[in-house]
Amino acid sequence: MPRNQQILLKSRPSGDAGLDNFELASVDTPALEDGQVLVRHHYLSLDPYMRGRMDEGKSYAAPQPLGAPMIGGTVGEVAESRNARFQPGDAVVGMGGWQLYSVVDPDVPGALRKVDTSHIPLSAYLGAVGMPGVTAWYGLVRICEPRPGETVAVSAASGAVGSAVGQPAKARGCRVVGIAGGAEKCAYVVEELGFDACIDYKPHADARSLSRAIKEAAPKGIDGYFENVGGMVLNAVLSRMNAFGRIALCGMIAGYDGQPVPITEPRHLLTNRLKLQGFIVSEHMEAWPEALGELGGLVASGRLKYRESVAEGLAAAPEAFLGLLKGRNFGKQLVKLV
Repeated sequence: MPRNQQILLKSRPSGDAGLDNFELASVDTPALEDGQVLVRHHYLSLDPYMRGRMDEGKSYAAPQPLGAPMIGGTVGEVAESRNARFQPGDAVVGMGGWQLYSVVDPDVPGALRKVDTSHIPLSAYLGAVGMPGVTAWYGLVRICEPRPGETVAVSAASGAVGSAVGQPAKARGCRVVGIAGGAEKCAYVVEELGFDACIDYKPHADARSLSRAIKEAAPKGIDGYFENVGGMVLNAVLSRMNAFGRIALCGMIAGYDGQPVPITEPRHLLTNRLKLQGFIVSEHMEAWPEALGELGGLVASGRLKYRESVAEGLAAAPEAFLGLLKGRNFGKQLVKLV
């Protein structure tokens, strides 16, 4: 069995996460037991939710264990198999974590599934046709419920989730307004992804200033909002929501360093009779087949565009992850291992 390398969680952050919270380790790969497969990872996924799991406290998922490989999505190929359903060379997606190899029992529900790479690149199964894409689809379709002629807004619009929200919303006949950090990202959102407008939040010192920019981009107000950021951005959008608007609360990256991100004017929720619903996409597995069917068709036909930021080599994962938390990535953040 090949020698494995892993990125372990060495310590829990206090405030911002840092490189000293991680450790690179080299370990032996255990021999396969009956029913197991050995997966060689080609890419690993870096996602904002991982920061929350680094903390020890009550949340929707168990904390990341100390001294263990960081949990995360992976795509790769079966290198060795003692399972009749999987053969060496099969392209697969799973939750192999921050390591070069993983030993997997595919009979555990959700542990591993084969994917077709004839029309969809392998890496896309960690982005547009993976968890971020399904997250976008569920929040948009099941919570925001876009209707033709309405206005849909999305924060972190150039990211893996945000980009997969705006394009299907546009296809459903909505005006789509993105919020992103930087002129380059906003240009990409409008010119490449086809949003009607994109607001750079960085020049705005407070929610009131950002709210004025949102009013210009969405003169008829906002009916559906997909939230990835929280903080000032959420406060600015709340002031521009229309009556009976719907908000899909997916992420709060502004507060992942542990600092509070309060809603400063919750009265908007009442006066506009808003629906604000947080969700975790792994709790809605019944929706995945429909979502993946639509997303896979869109990507295969070129109608759903996406962008990837790729770090090279396992050792680069911690720094790339910290950059993701600071918004330095452009699109889906991956680490290439092969």
